[in-house]
Amino acid sequence: MNKNYDKNNIFAKILRSEVPFHKVLENDYALAFSDINPQSPIHILIIPKKAYLNFHYFIENGSTKEIEFFWKLVNDVIKLYKISMNGFRIISNSGDDGNQDVPHFHVHLLGGKNLGKMIN
Repeated sequence: MNKNYDKNNIFAKILRSEVPFHKVLENDYALAFSDINPQSPIHILIIPKKAYLNFHYFIENGSTKEIEFFWKLVNDVIKLYKISMNGFRIISNSGDDGNQDVPHFHVHLLGGKNLGKMIN
């Protein structure tokens, strides 16, 4: 666990079932759930079940199996919502400059409409 990891962040609480959430899918290594403030018709958050601060820390320290099954779950959610043909966006914010709100690695999976250009 990274020294900057906050064990009381909202995703850690979700993993401990201390706060309610709407589970979409899960496997042994990752959990997918609905965002409480959706930015598109489909807005799912996917998190690893272990405490990883950000993408870099997850890739550097996660096991091959954790990394593989994390991305498999992302793809399973894409299949569940049938958004592979029309498209989707995967976003991961990291650190202060990336405006990471929750200090637990996660990706946002957005879809269900044309999301427009990300950066003009």
